[in-house]
Amino acid sequence: MLKRYWLVLSAAIAFAVAGPLAGAQDSSAQNSPASGSPATDQSAPPTGNGGPYHGPMDPAQRTAELTKHLHLTPDQQAKVKSTLERARSEMESLRGGSMSRPDRHAKMMEIRSNTNAQIRAVLDPEQQKKFDRMQARQEERMENRRGGPPQEGAAPPQQQ
Repeated sequence: MLKRYWLVLSAAIAFAVAGPLAGAQDSSAQNSPASGSPATDQSAPPTGNGGPYHGPMDPAQRTAELTKHLHLTPDQQAKVKSTLERARSEMESLRGGSMSRPDRHAKMMEIRSNTNAQIRAVLDPEQQKKFDRMQARQEERMENRRGGPPQEGAAPPQQQ
């Protein structure tokens, strides 16, 4: 009987200690500048702005990720960061507007495409190859998450 009491007490203490620590670890991982990015991290879901799939990564964080993977020069870093800041500003201006959801989605995809083209223009040929591979992996992950490539003329999936 005493043995069972100690076992139950030990388990209760373990849960009481581990619960808050697990919550603290989750929130610190989301706020970490080393959190994954959609275009670069293969092992974890992308985080940024509060959790997985909740918007683009901060321009400074995204620039740091691209610098890490593409070995950007300081001049390239400045150009990439300014491009990402401009894109983020354009994206934020679309939120809360009167556009329909499909129109807003199309405009966001256009901004994303233009941003990627501007970043690619700053890169040397070797960096462009790596960037293209990163983009292809990101597209593949997006397709897998959506359940396959979109059908022609089909509307994007509705989120609830």
